[in-house]
Amino acid sequence: MHRHGYKGRKFGRETDERQALMRSLMRSLVVNHSITTTLAKAKEMRRGTEKLVTLAKRGGLANRRLVIARLNDIEAGNHLVDVVAPQIKRDSGYLRIERTGIRRGDNSEMATIGFVDEIVDRKPEPAAPKVEKKKEEAK
Repeated sequence: MHRHGYKGRKFGRETDERQALMRSLMRSLVVNHSITTTLAKAKEMRRGTEKLVTLAKRGGLANRRLVIARLNDIEAGNHLVDVVAPQIKRDSGYLRIERTGIRRGDNSEMATIGFVDEIVDRKPEPAAPKVEKKKEEAK
């Protein structure tokens, strides 16, 4: 049998399990800015995450909704659009995969995947409390 035209790795999982795995890995990467996983999962995850970051960099409500839908998490999607994407200064190649060695249990090659640009986790500043001016009562 030929291998032409088959994109992506299967990881020995059903389609819905594989999609859930990739969403979970992408969500963890967006929140933590760097994660350690197997080399094959890191390479596969990079494809989807690069596309998400490109959507987030474009901005706009429709793209924000697409990012949230693909991550299946409102907080992570908003974090990607509001905090991570504005700090990325490049047009592509947002992620770096570094091989970290071999996992002892099953001899799997491990890797750390993270953003190339330094991402500073900024928390939004709380809005100043509104001070209502008391109306002076007419005497």
